[in-house]
Amino acid sequence: MNDAHAQAARTDETLPDAVTTWPHLVRIELLTTLVAMVLLTVWSIVVDAPLEEAADPNRTPDPSKAPWYFLGLQELLVYFDPWIAGVIVPALIILGLMAIPYLDRNPRGSGYYTLRERPFSIAVFLFGFLGLWIVPILIGVFCRGPGWNWYWPWEPWDIAHATHLTNINLTDWLGVPSALGGVFVCAWYSLGGAFWLWRRKSPALLQLGGARYAVTAFLLLTMTAIPLKMALRLLVNVKYVWVTPWFNI
Repeated sequence: MNDAHAQAARTDETLPDAVTTWPHLVRIELLTTLVAMVLLTVWSIVVDAPLEEAADPNRTPDPSKAPWYFLGLQELLVYFDPWIAGVIVPALIILGLMAIPYLDRNPRGSGYYTLRERPFSIAVFLFGFLGLWIVPILIGVFCRGPGWNWYWPWEPWDIAHATHLTNINLTDWLGVPSALGGVFVCAWYSLGGAFWLWRRKSPALLQLGGARYAVTAFLLLTMTAIPLKMALRLLVNVKYVWVTPWFNI
């Protein structure tokens, strides 16, 4: 017990503005959890769930939407092959989250989660959570109508509004051979190598190391490629960048 008090005293001396997790943080978290549970309980009692009519096997609803928490994946199916949107992207999300503790080499961030201490980590997390998860969910909820066509939130779901878009591959749109699609993809990921050659002497990259940098660059380039592919599809109806007999990207 004396050792614990001594350690706490040393911590208070070295970090005068710091507070301990117990009871300061845990107490606030407990109170917040209780308030959230009470609000959700009252809300569930007062407001009925927005259920639709019983399912009719002779009439399929249009559009058929997944639960809101899966709408992000359903929206990604518009832009990628099913195995990419449903398998590769979720797997990269899980593996990327698992890799964060091994990739983050910020010595000032140990035990701290403020924007001042971890600007890069927080920015990447917000981009991944808000841009790659919340935004596709919002698009699926508010902007997808009959035929999974795009409707602005203020537009009525008019069947006559639905148009059959003619999608085209990027290589056909540019009028170049299909094999160049692989060159485009490789050129995109080579940006990570180009940045390494440009900034390899910087303290941040030296501290990160070659292996950690390679994994970080791959994950970041993949993350930024998703909204880029979405923009190509929504703006110029580009379906795939690289088309092969085995996979399409």
